[in-house]
Formats: sequence, C-alpha cells, structure tokens
Amino acid sequence: MKRSQVNEIMEQANEMIRSFGFTRPPVAYWSPEKFKRNTTAARPIIDAQYGWDITDYGASDFGALGLLLFTLNNGRLADLQHGSGMCYAEKLLISRQDQLSSMHTHVIKAEDQGGTVYCDGLHHDFAPGEKLRLASSESVTLMPGDWHAFWGDGGDLLIGEISTVNDDNTGNIFNKP
Repeated sequence: MKRSQVNEIMEQANEMIRSFGFTRPPVAYWSPEKFKRNTTAARPIIDAQYGWDITDYGASDFGALGLLLFTLNNGRLADLQHGSGMCYAEKLLISRQDQLSSMHTHVIKAEDQGGTVYCDGLHHDFAPGEKLRLASSESVTLMPGDWHAFWGDGGDLLIGEISTVNDDNTGNIFNKP
C-alpha cells in the first residue's frame, strides 16, 4: 500500500471514531516527527505495539480484503506468561462494508469482539461454518483455536475488541499465506 493511501485510511478512521464520540489518547495524534523528538516517552508505546495497524493481507486490495485497527492498550506477553501485570489488550477495529478480514485463529489470545463474525472453529458455542450476525453492543467470545473471519455487513463497522495480550509477531495463524 502506498503511504498516501495509508494516510487517507487513517484520516477516514479518525473521522469515524470521532463520530461515535470516542477520543483516543493524545499519543494517537503524534506525528512521526514528534515520536522522533520524544524517543524515551515513545519507547514503551512502540514496545507494547500501541497504535495503528493497517493491512491488506498482502493482497493489494484493501477495499476487499483488509482491516484497520488501533491498539489502545496492550500488556506484555511476559506478564501473561507469569500471570500478573497487564494481561489484556484493547483495540478499535474498523471493517468497511463487505471488507473481509482474512480467516485466522490465535495461538494464545482469546478475544471478545462485536461485529458480524463468520466462524469456522472448534468452540462449542457455534457450528463450523455458522455465520453469526451481531447487533450493536453484542459480542462474541473467540478462544484460541477458533477460526474466524469478519466483515462489515450493512455498512462500515466500528468494532471494539478486548482480548488477552496481543502479539502480532507470533500469535496469528492465517488459513492462507
């Protein structure tokens, strides 16, 4: 994705998030230059992987296959492994109308998520292949090993996610490379 497209996606996301009356932490609005000027203050934010994630899953078609998310809080995997400290993560996700978030599962992470979710997993609360349509303020709990994909159905969706610590480097398994 080109930087100009990423910037446009972030600006549209800012507008959508604000339209719901939600305000993100001040660091969410820092410029790259401000991060460089505040390297000491920025280090814990970077290490915890706070901030924007924008992906087209390598398909080069963000409108059809993609996801935007903003990590508001994220503990450390070491804390989770020790059973103390911040053992959770909080995210805002934006799934555009009919934009698929690729089928995946998580190694450790359990998550509560709202939106329209297509699940094809092992969890006992739904059958493999069953589609769950969640109304506003409803959520589904997905456990490690639950295969799931989701998309905006009926419009663009702002989705809240609370989960155990998130580790994007090792915690996601996709059904397609």
